[in-house]
Amino acid sequence: MRKTIVLYPGLFVSHFVPMMQLADALLEEDYAVVVALIGDSTEQDTTFAAAIDRIASSKPSVTFRTLPRIQNPLTITTDVMLQLGYFELIRRYNEQLGEFLCSMPPRSIHAVIVDSFSNVALDVTKELGIPAYSFFTTNASYVAVCLQLPWIRVEGQPSFKELGDATLNFRGVPPMPASHLLEDMLEDPESEVYKAMTHSDLKNLEADGILVNTFTSLEARAVGALTDPQFLTKSELKMPPVYCVGPLVERAVDTKEKHECLAWLDEQPEHSVVFLCFGSAGTGNHSEAQLKEIAVGLERSGHRFLWVVRAPLGDNPEKELFGVHANPDLHTLLPEGFLERTKGRGLVVKLWVPQVDVLHHKATGAFVTHCGWNSVLEGITAGVSMLCWPLYAEQKMNKVFMVEEAGIGMEVVGWQEELVKAEEVEAKVRLMLDSEEGEKLRARVTAHKEAAAAAWKNGGLSHRAFGRFLLDAGNLGKELRHA
Repeated sequence: MRKTIVLYPGLFVSHFVPMMQLADALLEEDYAVVVALIGDSTEQDTTFAAAIDRIASSKPSVTFRTLPRIQNPLTITTDVMLQLGYFELIRRYNEQLGEFLCSMPPRSIHAVIVDSFSNVALDVTKELGIPAYSFFTTNASYVAVCLQLPWIRVEGQPSFKELGDATLNFRGVPPMPASHLLEDMLEDPESEVYKAMTHSDLKNLEADGILVNTFTSLEARAVGALTDPQFLTKSELKMPPVYCVGPLVERAVDTKEKHECLAWLDEQPEHSVVFLCFGSAGTGNHSEAQLKEIAVGLERSGHRFLWVVRAPLGDNPEKELFGVHANPDLHTLLPEGFLERTKGRGLVVKLWVPQVDVLHHKATGAFVTHCGWNSVLEGITAGVSMLCWPLYAEQKMNKVFMVEEAGIGMEVVGWQEELVKAEEVEAKVRLMLDSEEGEKLRARVTAHKEAAAAAWKNGGLSHRAFGRFLLDAGNLGKELRHA
């Protein structure tokens, strides 16, 4: 009987996409892949629903199943998705998930892989005696920080928010300011949000293993810490095996209908264009004042640019978060005459471009990014150096790794203020494309690009780690069946 891997993705596009790349890797190893979806996650989030439709249509060999609706669904709001309600929504679906797993042929399930934020589902797999693994779509440095946080701050000490820019020291990662932690970890330590986040982080230790979307040579320091038997010596908890199976990123594809920006890039010299894109979530939108500063900086830099612009968050930011984006009026948002003066040298595109295709285009020379981990990996695998402009979530932590550890990016230092000035945009674009420092940056990214490609080749470190995971899951399944 062909063995099946069940995937239980998180409710964000940024979590869903890399797990679907994991599905491709499983198919190549001749496993059947079933994706269990929560129906509530798509009804209000149009971006997520579109991603599911797009990916499901492109993967006919993967089976997608939507779990039956719960009787009292939660109303999905920003608070629900980003704080307590997310965990409660997943918990309420445990019964449906359990019934779904029990409906599958006996002994057909090789393992269940759950998103690291949906780890309450581990209670279901444990009860059913099915091997289960937690999948982090973030990097190993983030995993190392999150698993050490409960012991970094001693009870009675100031909160991380109160520490401000005071330096925190973690095993496996560069020193970082307390202010760079996830927003939820800057809450009052006695708050429900802080406690829920800490509990969720540690819940992943109950998995039979942790899969991480990174490759060992990129994060040797963090991976070394996570695999050290002494990593959790400050607690009585046991660290499960860690499998680095990245980079899991979408691939550039040839389509009959070429996006306008790709046709424009075809006309530009090699490595001459700076590409600015700040993610798909609504929280990646800039204010009108910030958009004008970026425009002035780009114009003054004299360099070619491709810039994805979204309208500033309106009176109802929840709509933007869940995929309802206002169509930006470029002539109102950008300086008067900007589009006319930069015509030919620059291209401004509303809302979206095929980012992977843009990054792999020969004309792209630098990438201004919000430092979301998917975007970082896409930049690395394309060999494009990055200008780091973190906005939210773990992006500030990623920025520290990119700049201080891997040396694959420069920092836009003004991101910590309310406004990044045009002068810095101009200076950093020139530094990336014109300077010796920029050339050294590109060389380091190129080296990591080559290492990323080698990681998934036969015998590469990620390929071997993936093989170990499948073997370990199979052996564990036999033990559980005979227990």
